Amino acid sequence: ESTADSTMSMKSDTSKYHPPNFSLEEKLKDCKVTAEWVEHLTVGLKSPCSPLRVLDLSINDLTDSRVEKLCVGLYKRCLLRLSGCMVTEKGCSHLVSALQSNPSHLKDLDLSYNHPGDSGRKMLSELKDDPRYALDRLNLDYGGEHRMKPGFKKYAFRFTLDPNTAHRNLLLSEGNTKVTWVKEEQPYPPHPERFDQCLQVMSEQGVQQSCFFEVDKEEPFSVGLTYKSIGRKGDSTDCNLGSNEKSWVMSCNEKGCSVRHGNEVFHVTSLCPRSSHVGVFLDWEAGELSFYRVSNDNLTFLHTFQERFSDALYAAVELYPQSSAQFCHVT
Repeated sequence: ESTADSTMSMKSDTSKYHPPNFSLEEKLKDCKVTAEWVEHLTVGLKSPCSPLRVLDLSINDLTDSRVEKLCVGLYKRCLLRLSGCMVTEKGCSHLVSALQSNPSHLKDLDLSYNHPGDSGRKMLSELKDDPRYALDRLNLDYGGEHRMKPGFKKYAFRFTLDPNTAHRNLLLSEGNTKVTWVKEEQPYPPHPERFDQCLQVMSEQGVQQSCFFEVDKEEPFSVGLTYKSIGRKGDSTDCNLGSNEKSWVMSCNEKGCSVRHGNEVFHVTSLCPRSSHVGVFLDWEAGELSFYRVSNDNLTFLHTFQERFSDALYAAVELYPQSSAQFCHVT
């Protein structure tokens, strides 16, 4: 079984799955959890025999109504991760009510990448600061109204390319969101961060948070993420995207497509037609970098790298003669 097929099975629809038992930790992240499934989950949580101590439902569009149902089952002291679950002030009020009824039932609550609003933030922060409650850790980072978009759109981030890193045969255009290989060298000024032999360019922005972006491409090309410390001078593996421990990319050419990092190469040819966009999702905190085929707003999973990221990551592109790539506006 291929790596891609194996990982896809873990991300399958859970709507027909009734969990009979729980382990100490249940990771249901990005599993398309349905309302029906939440009801079954709540029943399991309420069971006196359940050993569950960590429940991760991150990146599921639960919304406030499913959070309300989930709160009914919070009967034991546990860690609850609801990052990126489209939770608003109303959902926060449901969680506050559950805590007020049972002050010892929630030790750790992750509501990052949601939209708690000022009121929700205030209510939960007050409970965290109150010694009567067991809530030791509360994460409300990266919130805002834009987090109420479905799927990966809530993490949309549009990078712009840094002309100071661009190889001289790469032309930037359309607000530095598009890069095209050109035969004529561009009159870029000398710069220590410029790739002098590899046909590569990096983004201006580095990220240490979850983000999603799409790239429209003409093959052959490579796209991915890299640390800023990647080499710039020469064409050794220290400089080439995907050939070292500092970068992770998906590459497509006439021979097919693959994902690369250091000495690791995974072929994903059958899942990457030339006509599609490429989607890239970074969960920096969890150490996951995933690649997708994007077609008519549908995502087809290709591969996930798992890594303990230690610094900001920059989007990066490598082109070849006659190719181009553009960072899309994800709405």
